[in-house]
Amino acid sequence: MYKTTDRQYFDNLDIHILKALSENARTPYLEIAREIGVSGAAVHQRVQRLIMNKVIKGSRCLIDSSALGYNVVAYVGINAMPGIDVEKLVEDLKGVEEICECHIVTGRYDVIVKLYGRDNSSILETIRERILPLNVAATETMVSFREAFQRSAPISKNK
Repeated sequence: MYKTTDRQYFDNLDIHILKALSENARTPYLEIAREIGVSGAAVHQRVQRLIMNKVIKGSRCLIDSSALGYNVVAYVGINAMPGIDVEKLVEDLKGVEEICECHIVTGRYDVIVKLYGRDNSSILETIRERILPLNVAATETMVSFREAFQRSAPISKNK
């Protein structure tokens, strides 16, 4: 049921492009080209190939959630009611705008979500009023004190 892709193999130019764009998606292609000694057109063509092969899925603008008034981040482990399709639960969770990530997992929970709130009370309110009514049997909430770091998947030369 889970979709997997075949492992792709990359040369030094691919690796350099992926590292540069993962550090800053707004890095100009010409800057990347100058760093490795190729033409801007070569980088552009390679990026287009990486996009076409679904290696690069897009780029993002990272926004400081606290600048928008979301001062609390919580991770919520969710168990669906017995007999409830987890895929249906995930579709329903998409309607909760405070959820910014959702992962179907193994182990103790069916799903883990990352949830933003203005304060602890708003986290509790979102869970009680918007998550629990979605055929959820139980939740467990872990509040994040702060994000220690975030990064992309490791990018290295294929062995």
